Amino acid sequence: MIGLGTDVVDLDRFRLAVTRSPGLVDRLFTSGERDIAAARRDPVPALAARFAAKEAVMKVLGVGLGAIDWHDVEVERERSGRPRLVVTGRASALADAAGVTRWHLSLSHSDLVAVAVAAAE
Repeated sequence: MIGLGTDVVDLDRFRLAVTRSPGLVDRLFTSGERDIAAARRDPVPALAARFAAKEAVMKVLGVGLGAIDWHDVEVERERSGRPRLVVTGRASALADAAGVTRWHLSLSHSDLVAVAVAAAE
């Protein structure tokens, strides 16, 4: 195990942020992530979980905000519904330098929060 990261996002606070700054969604999420969220009745929990995943990956890599581009970490969905991380750009370079060969991701949310746990092997 190379690293483990977790992040929790308050849904009300996240909803307020994306309402106040509509461009935030485009800045934070890839078109694929936006499409997945848009297919849901309420896209906010799906987006918040993906935001938490990006933060969790930064924690695994030992970096903070600004060290990687938000689009460098993308959460895709396998046919089974299982989330899958795709790491590119600067995030990929940092992962390669750390020896990461495989990622694991778990996402969940309630009415109040979204949470993500990322693990790197």
